[in-house]
Amino acid sequence: MSANNSTPSPISGSRLDENNPDADPDLSFDGAEDILRSWRRGIRPDPDLTVSEWADQHRWLSSRASAEPGRYRTDRTPYLREIMDALSPSHPAQRITFMKAAQVGATEAGNNWIGFVIHHAPGPMLAVLPTVEMAKRTSRGRLDPLIEESAALRERVKPARSRDAGNSMLSKEFPGGILVLTGANSATGLRSMPARYIFLDEVDAYPASADEEGDPVSLAEARTTTFAHRRKVFMVSTPTIRGLSRIEREYEASDQRRYFVPCPHCGHMQWLEFEHLRWAKGQPGTAAYRCAGCETPIAEHHKTAMLAAGEWRATAKSQDPHSIGFHISALYSPIGWKSWEQIARDWLAAQGSEDMLRAARNTLLGETWVESGEAPEWQRLAERRESYGEAQIPEGGLFLTAGVDVQKDRIEVDVWGWGRGLESWLIDHIVIAGGPDHAQAWDQLTAMLGKTWQHANGAVMPIAKLAIDSGYESSAVYGWARAQGFEQVAPIKGLEGFNRATPVSGPTFVDATIGGRRLRRGARLWSIATATFKTETYRFLRLERPSDEDCALGVCDPPGTVHLPNWIDTEWLKQLVAEQLVTVRNKRGYARQEWQKLRERNEALDCRVYARAAAWILGADRWDEATWRRLEEQAGVETRPQSSATEIPAATPDAPQPAKAGTPTNPRRKRRTYTPRFMRD
Repeated sequence: MSANNSTPSPISGSRLDENNPDADPDLSFDGAEDILRSWRRGIRPDPDLTVSEWADQHRWLSSRASAEPGRYRTDRTPYLREIMDALSPSHPAQRITFMKAAQVGATEAGNNWIGFVIHHAPGPMLAVLPTVEMAKRTSRGRLDPLIEESAALRERVKPARSRDAGNSMLSKEFPGGILVLTGANSATGLRSMPARYIFLDEVDAYPASADEEGDPVSLAEARTTTFAHRRKVFMVSTPTIRGLSRIEREYEASDQRRYFVPCPHCGHMQWLEFEHLRWAKGQPGTAAYRCAGCETPIAEHHKTAMLAAGEWRATAKSQDPHSIGFHISALYSPIGWKSWEQIARDWLAAQGSEDMLRAARNTLLGETWVESGEAPEWQRLAERRESYGEAQIPEGGLFLTAGVDVQKDRIEVDVWGWGRGLESWLIDHIVIAGGPDHAQAWDQLTAMLGKTWQHANGAVMPIAKLAIDSGYESSAVYGWARAQGFEQVAPIKGLEGFNRATPVSGPTFVDATIGGRRLRRGARLWSIATATFKTETYRFLRLERPSDEDCALGVCDPPGTVHLPNWIDTEWLKQLVAEQLVTVRNKRGYARQEWQKLRERNEALDCRVYARAAAWILGADRWDEATWRRLEEQAGVETRPQSSATEIPAATPDAPQPAKAGTPTNPRRKRRTYTPRFMRD
């Protein structure tokens, strides 16, 4: 090959390249050296940075996604440095668990890792959010600003608007790798590709199963098999319920690191515990931290220096040498984020409400909530039975739902009335003999859909929504439900596990067999987290009722109160409290909570759960004050003051409409039929 066809020298065109006839005689020797230095810099490998070092050099926070826009500074949250650096390729850990409170910067730490992978350690990466919709919101609100505000990332990820960019909402291609976002509810997304890096965000909000194909965490981690010892799995979440929390289970299997900080007065190293945050009674503004060593109050202005001097220490021995875990509470939030005073205020505001206390323990302390699943004594419930008077529905009841349990030889139905604050009354208990193989049993159940019950104020009410369990003879249930129409009937399927955010999901379409003919997507099925509603029912059953003296003074029953009629028998009461929430451990020692039977028959509890699910499907948990007032107007009930009701944040399209003009206001003058909108649609 001739010299003229050879690759040009990086200093071609200088006076050193005497054999090149095209050489520029005006190019100085110094200019050639500059070019040579640039060429050498171009082939020099990137510096061996950790994730935190990369973030400090290359990360800019956008005003779209951060309350503190500008250059990212790890010094703002020093406790995140070791967590991020454990995600670096040079660190031996393969599985990093972060159990944390809200507002401690965990999301930005995960985003820093994503940026580092794109820039310095390219490879296939999978980021999993609780749902596909949340993955889309994260892509728009977090990842797009991350890329746009970093020059190092902009040049590696093409704009989504360019042709063949490889940049879509759920997929970001870059040289040497790809980032795929998906939801834990999508089995297809979880098995989409092999992955070296897995980012599992808010794992305690994941469903128990992804499209009925198994645990989403296990499905995602299976993607890393081919990468063996080079993989990294980062699992992050605010914890939820003791024994059911995925993040707690992983943290307990790790070396359980805590962030120890020094006392500014005595130097004692300690990790911050909520029990040491003290304030004068009723004065959260006086909140200060008491040192565990010298008992001296520590003012919050010392926190910045304490965090800077802190260090992570393992408090347990990991079951896996490649698995490490970190835990931190909101007590560590930097000044300007979550103050000790605000933590004290939030904790005081949560007193008296089990739901608010659970949220406070999860989001402030980063700790799991221990559910109280003890079954109330059936004898105590028997003593609380009451007379509804001549009416079948007491004055507080504003709409009816039914729960149906299908057994081999019978169909059991319980009708419940519901009022403000989810106060409830058992209205009817019906046992239909025959079971799903008998046509007359289905005929009797159909007739119930047209039946009405009389309200104390003269109105008559039909069943607004009937939820029927499809666990036994599902094909027969689907066929009957389809024949009745899905506006009034909701076939349901129970799921294991707790899901407080969305205890009812769906509907999903399933095949149905009608008259021997299979109809694809012929039925609509709702999925129910039965454990959530069982826990709620037991909590409501344990509520203390006001005394006769308090009732005389106008004190109302607390929201959620369960009223039982005096005609119900002891067998039904025993069925209502036939289960108990227990903690069980598997062969690996992981704890989880599950409901177990204390006796064989539990139809009353099941029917209660199904009727409660029907109320959720109607939207009762989300109706606003105006909706409840319209219901009271239709039932002829005097509107209660708003202070006596439980706040329910937003109305839904299923909400009932006001009574038509001209409707008599005195219910005893004329018998009326109760027809809210969700019955007329």
